[in-house]
Amino acid sequence: SGLGFTLIELLVVLAIIATLLSLAAPRYFQHVERSKEAVLHENLATLRDAIDQYHADKGVWPESLAKLADDHYVRAVPVDPVSDSAETWTTVPPADGSGGVYDVHSGAEGAARDGTAYAAW
Repeated sequence: SGLGFTLIELLVVLAIIATLLSLAAPRYFQHVERSKEAVLHENLATLRDAIDQYHADKGVWPESLAKLADDHYVRAVPVDPVSDSAETWTTVPPADGSGGVYDVHSGAEGAARDGTAYAAW
């Protein structure tokens, strides 16, 4: 018997590692998706709160999400973690026909883990 490993021993170790990875990888990706959805909920709540504060202070709706950052209601327009962009938010105008941003939704395509579309959040 030499000081090294035989090919069979190496293959057994690699098979064990592959088995462990096949168990751990799906859980890792589930946690990544869950965290993205949690951040998306938080970012939407932050934007909606800033929109409401802007309207309460100024009596008009902000012209854009960038206006919220310009007027320091948020430090910067947050990134949609699902689409990985701050440019994909979809805005909703007020129902009375006045201009501005009344609400905001995710512009990401696809559905969340609970089956609802990101765009409906």
